[in-house]
Amino acid sequence: MAYEHIIVETRDRVGLVTLNRPKALNALNSALIAELNTALEAFEADAGIGCIVIAGSEKAFAAGADVKEMADKTYVDAYLGQFLAGWSRLAAARKPVIAAVSGFCLGGGCELAMMCDFIVASETARFGLPEITLGIMPGAGGTQRLPRAIGKAKAMD
Repeated sequence: MAYEHIIVETRDRVGLVTLNRPKALNALNSALIAELNTALEAFEADAGIGCIVIAGSEKAFAAGADVKEMADKTYVDAYLGQFLAGWSRLAAARKPVIAAVSGFCLGGGCELAMMCDFIVASETARFGLPEITLGIMPGAGGTQRLPRAIGKAKAMD
């Protein structure tokens, strides 16, 4: 299958998905999430794949959700519609999923990384949920996953 927003490769028993929206710092939009889920399902169906790695670029794993796509959505559109439905597919993967993080990993990108079973971070990796400082609730489970991963005290810092 041809993808527009991701690059999909197989390296031995590893399925590699590289987020590929460099001009938008790999901002996550519906099309990218749909492609990611399609690749994930293909790798899960392939008995030759033992694990899946999701990577971004050196500059950004993913700088969050695509705010241009979300600009016209109301709260009801986003939460009662199917806007976030595709995001949770990654957390239900049967094969181990590793987030290989370099650069910015913010907002929805941070939430995407936390859905993975493991996070391998480079020296340049920077994690955060900056929407909290704007009074916006992270929409893909970040407020639940972060305290579980690093503890409540550090998550509140």
